[in-house]
Formats: sequence, C-alpha cells, structure tokens
Amino acid sequence: MTTTSSSADRRPANDRAPRRRVAAVAAIGFLIVASFQVALALGAPLGAAAFGGANAGQLPQQLRIASAGAAVLWLFAALIVLARGGFAISPLPKAVSRWGTWMLVGLLALGTLLNLASSSPWERFGWGPFSLTMLILCLTLARGGSGSRPRRLQG
Repeated sequence: MTTTSSSADRRPANDRAPRRRVAAVAAIGFLIVASFQVALALGAPLGAAAFGGANAGQLPQQLRIASAGAAVLWLFAALIVLARGGFAISPLPKAVSRWGTWMLVGLLALGTLLNLASSSPWERFGWGPFSLTMLILCLTLARGGSGSRPRRLQG
C-alpha cells in the first residue's frame, strides 16, 4: 500500500512524543517569561526581579519599553521551539526552527550566567535556575534531529 504521508508521519508516535513534550514544556516556559515581561511593561512593581534588580518597584519608562520588546522576543521563542518540536501551530520553516533553537541555546546560556551572577536574589535564585532549565530544554531540542527523518534500522 502506498501512502503520501511524510516520513515524520510514518515514524511511530512514541518516537515523536518525547520531542513534542520537551517543545511544549519549553514553549510554556517562554510564555511565562513573556507574561512576566508584559507585566513589567504595563508597570507591575516587579523591578527587583528584572534587569539586575536595580529598580525596585515599577521600572522606568525605557526599561518598560525594553520589557515590551523582550515579550515579543520570548513569544517568538515559543513559536521556534514549537516548530522544532513538530507542532503544526507554528508556521515557521524548519531551517528557522533549527537555527533559531541554537540561537536560543546561546541566548539562554548567556542569560543563565547573567542571572546567576546578579546581585538580585530574585534573579540569582529564581530566574537563574529557571533559565538553566530552559537552556537544557532548548539544547535537548537543538541536538535532536528535525523529527522528519526516518530512523535507520540496525541489524
């Protein structure tokens, strides 16, 4: 019997499931960060937990604008990892998801170092471990294949 499905569709569902779970968890993490950034941009008094913790309370206008931009970046990050995990909800091409995931690995590695080195306890003990977890999730996605190649049979 001949089918017109892609090779990803012919792979057993249990081969795709772990990758999809990792992508879904990473996307949820990025949505959490985006939500936090939106709250900062709208004036929530969470400045002690952002930008080095130098601005307790509400952020100044320039940093609120930066938070709005960061929110857009993290929403895009969620789309990247969803595409890398094979979710059809993300319209990004495979090349964008592949390279984008590696870019997120680099960005999260830098963010993890900065958070862990911060003088803000919120960043050091909250965002540091969180960004390390996100780094591990994205590295797992980046190192995995695109999910569209058939596995080679050994034997």
